[in-house]
Amino acid sequence: MIQTCLFPAAGYGTRFLPATKSLPKEMLPILTKPLIHYGVDEALEAGINNMAFVTGRGKRALEDYFDKSYELEEQIAGSSKEYLLTEIRELIKNCTFSFTRQESMKGLGDAIYTGRTLVRDEPFGVILADDLCINEEGEGVLSQMVKIYEKYRCSIIAVMEVDKQQVSNYGIVSGKFIEDDLIIIDNMIEKPNVNEAPSNLAIIGRYILTPDIFEIIKNTKPGKNGEIQITDAIMTQAKNGIAIAYKFKGKRFDCGSVDGYAQATQYFYEKLKNDCK
Repeated sequence: MIQTCLFPAAGYGTRFLPATKSLPKEMLPILTKPLIHYGVDEALEAGINNMAFVTGRGKRALEDYFDKSYELEEQIAGSSKEYLLTEIRELIKNCTFSFTRQESMKGLGDAIYTGRTLVRDEPFGVILADDLCINEEGEGVLSQMVKIYEKYRCSIIAVMEVDKQQVSNYGIVSGKFIEDDLIIIDNMIEKPNVNEAPSNLAIIGRYILTPDIFEIIKNTKPGKNGEIQITDAIMTQAKNGIAIAYKFKGKRFDCGSVDGYAQATQYFYEKLKNDCK
C-alpha cells in the first residue's frame, strides 16, 4: 500500500563541521554503514521499495552510494573482502532510487513538498536518516506505522516522551488517546518554550503522510524561524479531519547531534561484539 519512502537529505549538517563540509551528514558511518543505509533498510523492511531523496548541492555521494562502483567491484572481486558489499548490493537489487534537489533550505515542509514529483498522488513514508531507530524486540518503526496506516488511512507521526526541559528542541503534540500508544492529535507546536508545550510528546523523524499534504504545504505560510513547518501542515490535517501520533516501540538515537551519534556508535559496537560471541 505504501510504495514510496521520502528521505529529506538537503541539510548542511552544521553540527558536524568540518566533516560535513564535503561529506553529507547522511553518509556519516555508524560502524561500517552510513546513516542513510539504516534508513533504507528500515523502509525496505516495511515493504517499501521505491526510495526517493530530496538532496542539495554537495550531496552526490548519496547517489553514488546507491549505484554500482565498477572500479571497486573489479578490484575486490574474488577476494576475501567481496562479501562486505553484499548488503549494499541487495539494496540496489531490491529498490529503485530517485533524486531531486531542494533549491534552498526553507524547512522540512518545503523539503517534503520538493519531493512531490517523486512521490506522485499516493500516501508515502518519510524517514529522517539522522534519527536512527532500532527495535530489537520486533518490527522497525516504519513497519509499525504502516500497520497503523492500514487501519486508519490518515497521516501518522512517530512520537516519544522527552524530558520537559527538552521540549524546545522538538515539535510537540497533544491529543486524546484512542489506544495505548495512539493519540488523535488536537495540538502541535514546533519547538515551543517549556511553559508553552502542551505535553512532552516529541515528534521524531518518522512519518506516513497522505497525498493531500502537498496542497496543504503549498498554502502553508512560513512559521518558526521563517521556515515552512511540516507540523503546521499536519495540524491543518488534524483540524480538517484526523491525524494520529504513535508512541513507537524501539530505541531512537539523535544522530544529528554529536552526543547521539556517539551513543549510536557505541550501541551498535556493543551489539556487534555480542552477536559475534
